[in-house]
Amino acid sequence: MSNPRRNRSELIRALVVDDEADIRELLDMTLARMGLAADSAATLAEAKRLLAAGEYQICLTDMRLPDGDGLELVRYVGEQCPELPVAVITAHGSMGNAVAALKAGAFDYLSKPVSLEQLRVLVRSALDLPSGVSHGGGGEAHQLLGASPAVEQVRHLIDRVGRSQAPVYISGESGSGKELAARLIHERSSRAERPFVPVNCGAIPGNLVESEFFGYRKGAFTGADSDRSGFFQAADGGTLFLDEVADLPLTMQVKLLRAIQEKRVRKVGATTEEAVDVRIICATHQNLRALVEQGAFRQDLFYRLNVIEIRMPALRECREDIPLLTDHVLGRLAKAAGGKLPDMTAAARRALEAYPFPGNVRELENTLERAMALLVDDRIDVADLGLATESTLAVESPQPGQASLQDYLDAMERQAILDALEKTRFNRTAAARLLGITFRSLRYRMQRLGLND
Repeated sequence: MSNPRRNRSELIRALVVDDEADIRELLDMTLARMGLAADSAATLAEAKRLLAAGEYQICLTDMRLPDGDGLELVRYVGEQCPELPVAVITAHGSMGNAVAALKAGAFDYLSKPVSLEQLRVLVRSALDLPSGVSHGGGGEAHQLLGASPAVEQVRHLIDRVGRSQAPVYISGESGSGKELAARLIHERSSRAERPFVPVNCGAIPGNLVESEFFGYRKGAFTGADSDRSGFFQAADGGTLFLDEVADLPLTMQVKLLRAIQEKRVRKVGATTEEAVDVRIICATHQNLRALVEQGAFRQDLFYRLNVIEIRMPALRECREDIPLLTDHVLGRLAKAAGGKLPDMTAAARRALEAYPFPGNVRELENTLERAMALLVDDRIDVADLGLATESTLAVESPQPGQASLQDYLDAMERQAILDALEKTRFNRTAAARLLGITFRSLRYRMQRLGLND
């Protein structure tokens, strides 16, 4: 990285904060071999004094200090030196402290006894962080378009969490751009030059999940003719995006939790574990908290994944962005087709802005792609969009005798819940009271009937 024999003032500088002299010496020696000059502090007060007096490129701090704790230093750095990555050293098995540190803004964490190899990987990742933040929305292929407050908030969060190694949970309806947000987080991180591996958890057969995630050894099972790496190995050094993580079987959830905590995986049929350096970003359109309460998703895994949550807004929540998105999609489609950008009538634009888009941005893209494909002249009108009418969007209740009894009852229950939510302006507590049921019962019924947030 640098020549350790260079003048100390020319070296990359690190701040080590720990009340144990031998730990400080070990970290100092390791950093020196990497070409870094380390200043040491034994207390929180001394660390703050050094931070005020000089500039550092990385800070390593113990969680327990004589006059405070590592979380206080993480918050102080976040306020005074927001560009400085801080890694927290926690006691072995103290995952609660590690998660708390990540939530407070720490770049990453290390568990005692400190693995020098993991320390080197962490330091390299911290020093590879891009300086400053980018608000441009990524490259041409990956852009988060929109000027609405909801989109601006998401863009700000993406810029912030990109500079961390913390796991991210992205929630939102289908078609709202969860994978796009994950890719943008990856592109803003120190891992941008490493792989981004997207995985649809719901598309993997249950009996193959473990081997797909962790890989397998030759002869581990029938058909295993050679060694094969899994998703974790493919994403080593980069980002693993677990889409629809709620679909993972409970048995796999246990193994995923261990892999995240230990940063090691074991191939199916192997006798030893191997270290992996992977950042986890997950997403689902389902309500993970409700699934935890129902016992369908492990609580400990939920808290480990949900360190930082980003909620992708539905398109109906940022209608002012529809004209910008429309022009962008039409421009992209026209360029791909090598044709002329079509005009769109004012009536068609009003129709798009008024439409609720239950399929969100993905539905908008499909609508415009269909209109372009069926275009007769160079002008898109309302009829060309093929938007569903209000009557077809409404919940159609089957009549007795036209459907099974369960389908009929489900339709009646769904309509009653929707009516109660509309009357209470989607206040679920008030809606539950109006329906004469508990809030928890309402949440369960909404989950069962597919009435997600």
